[in-house]
Order: sequence, then C-alpha cells, then structure tokens
Amino acid sequence: MEENTTEPTMETINEAKIIGRRNILAVGFASFFGGVSQDIFIPILPLYLTQILGFDKALVGIAEGLVSAFASIFKVIAGRMSDKFGQQKPIISGGYALSMLGRGLLALASGPLAVFGLRCADGIGKGIKDPPKKVVVANAADVNTRGRSFGIARMLDTFGSALGPLLLSGLLYIFIQHHVTPQHYYRWLLVLAATVLFITIAVVQLGIKEPKNPKIVKIDTNAPLSKSFYVFTVIAGIFAIANSSDAFLILRSQNLGLSIIAIPIAYAVLNVVYGSLSLPAGIISDKVGRIPMITLGWIVYGLCYLGFALAKSAWQVWPLFALYGIFYAASDGVVSALIADLVGSHARGKAYGIYSMVTGLAALPAGIIAGLLWDHISPSAPFFFSAILSLIAVALIFAFKKRILLNLA
Repeated sequence: MEENTTEPTMETINEAKIIGRRNILAVGFASFFGGVSQDIFIPILPLYLTQILGFDKALVGIAEGLVSAFASIFKVIAGRMSDKFGQQKPIISGGYALSMLGRGLLALASGPLAVFGLRCADGIGKGIKDPPKKVVVANAADVNTRGRSFGIARMLDTFGSALGPLLLSGLLYIFIQHHVTPQHYYRWLLVLAATVLFITIAVVQLGIKEPKNPKIVKIDTNAPLSKSFYVFTVIAGIFAIANSSDAFLILRSQNLGLSIIAIPIAYAVLNVVYGSLSLPAGIISDKVGRIPMITLGWIVYGLCYLGFALAKSAWQVWPLFALYGIFYAASDGVVSALIADLVGSHARGKAYGIYSMVTGLAALPAGIIAGLLWDHISPSAPFFFSAILSLIAVALIFAFKKRILLNLA
C-alpha cells in the first residue's frame, strides 16, 4: 500500500506554528511603525485644517468621512484579492506606499479639493492594507488563541500610536521654542509621517513569510457569508454612525482649553491604555466570548462620549481619553477575532472587506452629522448624539446575541 504523505508531521506542524508567530509579530511591528506615522500628525490635523487652511467643522467632518468611505470601498476589493491570490504581502505594502504618498503630498496642499483628494489617497491605502493584515493574523492562529493573537497585533499597533503623539508633542515644543511658524512645522510633521512608512514597508517585506508560489483559488465572489456575520455587521454599522472621527475629540479638547502641546499627550494616554489592555481583552474574549467584550466596549464608548458632552474644563479630557482607550481595547481586536470565528478561512478577506465597507461608509454621515451639530447647535451636541446612538446599538446586540452566535465557523 502506498504511504500517505499528505498527513502533516509534527515537524511541519511546529514549523507552521513558528511561521504563524513570526507573521503575527511582523504584522504587529509593521502596525507599530504605521501607528507612529499616523499619530504623529493625526492629533494636529484638525487644527491644521481649521487654523491654517481655514476649514470649518463641517468640512473637517467631510474630509475625515471621505477617508473612511474610500478606505471602506477598497477594503472590499483588497479582501477579495487576498482570498483569491493567497498572498498578503504585496497588497499590504502597496497600501502603505499609497498612504505614504497621500501624507507626504498633503504638506503641499492648500485648497479643499487637493486636501480631499490626498486624504482619500491615504484612506485608499488604509483600505488596501487592513483586510490582508487581518487575514495574516487570523490564519496564523486557531480559534482558541485568536483573541490573544489579535490582541498582540493591536497592542503593538497601539503602542506605536502612543509613541507618535509623544514624539509630536516633543517636536511641537522644540518648534515653538525656536519660533518656527505653524505653517512650516505642520508641513514638516506631515513629511516626517510619510517618511516613517519606509520602515513599515521594510518590516512587511522582511518579516511576513508566505508561500513563494501560492495556489490561485477560484472563489465565488457572490457566495453569501453566514447570516450571523451579516446581522453583526448591520448592528456594527449602526454603531459606526455614532462613532464619528476622532478629529472631533481633538477639537473638543481644544474647545475645553487643552493646549496644542497637551493634546498629543492626551492622545498618547488613550493609546497607552488601549495598547496595555488589548492583549488582556483578547485573552479574556478567548475565555468568556467575543460578544460580552464588544458589548462592554460599546457601553464604555457611550459613557465616554456622554462625558465629553458634559465636560466643562480641560482637566476632564485626561480621564475621558483614558476611558476611550478602554473602549478601543475591548472592541477593536475582538471584533476582528469574532469575524474570523463567524467566517471560514476561504472567505475572511471578503468578510473583513464587507465589514469595513459598512462601518467605514457609515463614517461619512457620522462625520457630516457631527460637524453640522457642532456648527449649528453646540460643541456638546455631536457627543450627546453619539452617546445615545451607541446605547441603541448595545440594545440591538443584546437582542440579537443568540442569532449572531448561531453560525460559528
């Protein structure tokens, strides 16, 4: 009888585990430097748009909503490409390269159309890279360690997002001490943000290990995913309308009296809390389930935005940003793990793309609504709106919990 050589040996299993751990860490460290790049300019971008370029709050909301909308559309495309071709590295690197271009050239932009176009380019880059990164992590872990694996990746990503604002605050202090004008130092910071992405691309290329000649899989792109996935995605889309751009948190912090140097430090507090709790949240979700952790995160979000609505002075910004970090830790990586639970490995790229498209497209009306409420009612109004809608989403996830968990992959 011919020997069956298709059964994996202990050696190949161990090798696969080593490659899996390496890939998770590579995604994490790529995200670390990507986080440094993003958050060395995101905390001051709304100020740059309003104070230097003269945008009103509604235009800021449109600009940031467009970023999410374009990211969402291209997440679907990238997700399907990821499933079809079986290689993630080229897609991830291409996404980071496009974001690098968008951030660098933003330093030269002045009019709304140029700004919108370059922010959309950055959003497209983000959309291209995100689903394949999640596929790498999801495929590297089994269901019992999936929350932990996404927690590790999110922890490294978020620590980069904590370092970015700290570097920003230090650079702002140096620029102000040397009397550099805001027009100049804002633009230098955008160029620096783009330059850091060279490191990110190098980590992706050198760190992630994939088959050299992957098997191209013919997939039915019209085949439906599980109903449980769609139920959760619809509820998450409702929550996403409540989750307007973090740009409004920055504008609200300034509105409450926080200085331009202190704002990036407060943003770093958010990310330190987020990064510190991402791994524990992922591990807990492996034990108690994803839905309880996500629900906790959404409740914390509602309380945080209610706090921003009611805040009266600058000192209150600090605990609210810390609370916001708890929301991210309890929900972000855990949502990615839940989607991997609900969808088989053959269609995870598609699932991540669809989920991101729904929640990202919701960010456009979310940003417009928040900007209009701020401009025409009060700075507190968008935060009251978000708090109420987020709690409605919590009620829906409680009501449909059993339906969501019906089709675990």
